[in-house]
Amino acid sequence: MTTFDYDLTLPKGPALGALVLQSDERIELDLRRLIPPATRLFVARVPSAPDVTPETLRAMASHIAAAAGRLPANLSYEAIGYGCTSASAAIGADRVHELVRNGAQAQAVTEPLSALIAACAHLRLTRLAFLSPYTAAVSDRLRDALRANDIETPVFGSFNEEREEKVVRIVPESIARAARELAGKGGVDGVFLSCTNLDTLDIIAPLRAELGLPVLSSNLVLGWHMCRLAGIVSAIPLE
Repeated sequence: MTTFDYDLTLPKGPALGALVLQSDERIELDLRRLIPPATRLFVARVPSAPDVTPETLRAMASHIAAAAGRLPANLSYEAIGYGCTSASAAIGADRVHELVRNGAQAQAVTEPLSALIAACAHLRLTRLAFLSPYTAAVSDRLRDALRANDIETPVFGSFNEEREEKVVRIVPESIARAARELAGKGGVDGVFLSCTNLDTLDIIAPLRAELGLPVLSSNLVLGWHMCRLAGIVSAIPLE
């Protein structure tokens, strides 16, 4: 055997981590579109149930630290995002952050709930038309968490679906049609499309132009907040 010398290169660009639900087929694709290419994005999967209920959401707490530990262990991450909107409310954002840090070195941790609150503060939004794919039992906890942060959701609508494999197949035009109807009820200063598994990215700009309101989605605000926390200059548009 011939043994060769070799040179090593230093890592280039900040490191971000994403903890993606096992049942989620959308968020990883969206984050790779939203986050600048020079940023290194590493993804680990969190075991999750095919049905979304308050019980299955809370059960994910027992898997978050282990999932974070499956990210490349020799890195310190500028930010790690946990990719579930409803579970962030069901488990509690602070608890999610603690669990992520138990598994990985992260300068900052976020999830869609905290990201949405930050985005609303940035845009000065206090009243959202809220569209969810899930049942009221799941969505109510998230709406309560927003209300606790002075964000009202006076207009609410849902596809009333529990199965993740159906949520990810909801066509963007169905989402846009529902968003238009909710925004048309008035009394809101923005629209939120909840759930990281919804295919929303390509309808946000057209809806924003049509409605004359900021239109936010779980993946949009999560990508924006991860970059913001990491000090990464991003072209992710919120308005």
